Amino acid sequence: MHEEVADNPGSHWLLARVQIEIGDTLREAEQLFFDELQHPRACIRELLDHLANYRGKRLRPILLLLAGKACGGLTPAHRTLAAVVEMIHTATLVHDDVLDDAVVRRHVQTVNARWSNQTSVLLGDYLFTHAFHLTSSLGEAQACRTIGRATNVVCAGELTQIAERGNFDLSEEQYLEIIEAKTAELCAVACSLGAHYAGAGPAVAEALDGFGRALGIAFQIADDLLDVLGSEEATGKSLGSDLRQHKLTLPLIYHLAQSPRSEAAEVRRLLAVSDATTREALEPRLEQSGAIHYARARATEFVVAARQHLSCLPDSPAKQLLEDIADFSTRRTA
Repeated sequence: MHEEVADNPGSHWLLARVQIEIGDTLREAEQLFFDELQHPRACIRELLDHLANYRGKRLRPILLLLAGKACGGLTPAHRTLAAVVEMIHTATLVHDDVLDDAVVRRHVQTVNARWSNQTSVLLGDYLFTHAFHLTSSLGEAQACRTIGRATNVVCAGELTQIAERGNFDLSEEQYLEIIEAKTAELCAVACSLGAHYAGAGPAVAEALDGFGRALGIAFQIADDLLDVLGSEEATGKSLGSDLRQHKLTLPLIYHLAQSPRSEAAEVRRLLAVSDATTREALEPRLEQSGAIHYARARATEFVVAARQHLSCLPDSPAKQLLEDIADFSTRRTA
C-alpha cells in the first residue's frame, strides 16, 4: 500500500487503518526481512540495500497479518511468515524484471538494469533460499510444505506464461489459469497461513485461501489494465512489457475474440511488431470494443467472489479491512 498512498487519492485512510490494526507486527516483519538478508560482503550488501527501493504495497504480508487478526489473533509465527511471503514476492519481482527487460521499478533502476541479468537471477535465488530457511525456523513441516508448493506453482505459472508468448489465440480460461498460478497463489497462501497460525480450522483456512485467490486474480487483471492504460510516473515501473513480450492479457483476449476479422488481423499485426507506439495505438481500439470495460467488470466479479469467502468470519476491523482492500485492488492507479 505504501506506493499507492502518493498516487491514489483516498488511499490514505486505508493505509492508516492497516497501521492501526497490524502496524507494529508489519514493521517487525519488515525489519526481520532486512535483518535476515544481512551479509558481510560489501558487494552483496549493496544489492540487498537496493532492495529497500523495491518497497511497495506489501500486499501479501498485510493479507497474512490481517487474516491472522481476523481469525483470532497474531503470534510470533505470523511475523516470520509475513517476512517469508514478502521475500518470495520480491524474488519473483527481481526475476520478472529480467524476463520483461524492465529498467525501472518503484521509480528506481531495476537490479538487471543497474547490474546485470546474471546478478538479478542469483539475487532472486538468494531471496528464495532465505525464504525457505526462514520458514524452517518455525520447526513445523506444514509451513515448509505449503510455502514450497506455492513457490513451485508460482514458477510454473511464469513458465507457462513464457511458453504462451506470441500465442494470439490464448483463451480467457488459459489466461486465468496463468494468473491464478503466478499471482493469486501467493496471495491465497498468505491468507490461509494467516488463518491457520491463528488457530482457525481447515474450513476457515480454506475460505481464506479462496479469498486470497480471488483477490489475487482481480489484482492481476487490474495490473494488466495498467500495463496498457497506466502512467509510468504513477506506477513507478516500466509499462508496456506485456505488449513487448507478446503476452496476451484479458483486454486483448476479449478484443481479439469480439472484433471483426479485419480488426483482429490488424491488432495481431500490431502485436507482432510491438514497439513504443503500440500502447497508444491499441488504447482507443480497446476502449471502443468494450474490452477495457469487460476486463474491469471481470475484475469486479472476482472482488465480489473474494468478499463472499469472508462470510464465515465474525465482523471485526480486520475483516472489514480485508474487504476494503479487495474493493481497492481494482480502483488503484499504481
